[in-house]
Amino acid sequence: MERKHFLKSLLMGTASVPVLLSACSKDAVTPTSTGTTTGTTGTGSGSCTVAPTETEGPFPTKVPSSYVRSDIRDGKTGYQLDIAINLTNSNSSCAALAGALVDIWHCDAEGNYSEYGGTGMQATNYQSVHFLRGRQVTDANGQVKFTSIFPGWYSGRATHIHVHVYSATGTSLKVTQIAFPEGTGTALAAVNGYAKGLNGYTSNATDNVFSDGVAQELATVTGSTAVGFQLTFSMGVPA
Repeated sequence: MERKHFLKSLLMGTASVPVLLSACSKDAVTPTSTGTTTGTTGTGSGSCTVAPTETEGPFPTKVPSSYVRSDIRDGKTGYQLDIAINLTNSNSSCAALAGALVDIWHCDAEGNYSEYGGTGMQATNYQSVHFLRGRQVTDANGQVKFTSIFPGWYSGRATHIHVHVYSATGTSLKVTQIAFPEGTGTALAAVNGYAKGLNGYTSNATDNVFSDGVAQELATVTGSTAVGFQLTFSMGVPA
């Protein structure tokens, strides 16, 4: 079953119940460095705009509290992606949201997720590993930073990163996804789907999660394949 059949109505408020809904693409990847530069700014979420709630599935982190770390690569190869997520409290005059727990996870360069696999939903078995998953606590400025790789893609979905924000006491505040700018001159075009290219790629406009618009979920992505990329995303959270 392809992820393009996800039902966006399957929204989850906590990370306690994994939803297994589809499969990843499995092509091999051999990153190359072309030196292509990008400087792409998304329309982006404003510093106090609350991003839409999105599905947490199909492969949420099973035990988020186990992965408190900023470098989430775990040996996975790909173009380095430095991620900065900035949170404000939309219920408190857009003040920086300090002390919030922020979990992120995404697929590898081949389109596979850790903690799952060995089934029709994902043939490659990564049940015993935890790459590209991590948790950080926002600082006094409401920011968390992660070091990862540029995500790959799989059938039915545009390139994306999952985000789940909790209060300091573990209450779920927001589940959403980060979208990437597309088109000529973007980081997405420079990476070009790693080894498999972008033939068959699902755009933001035709993605079942993002097809209703990505204005509040679109990151700013700059950098190059030679030195790596930098992603910045800001949003308000009702805390």
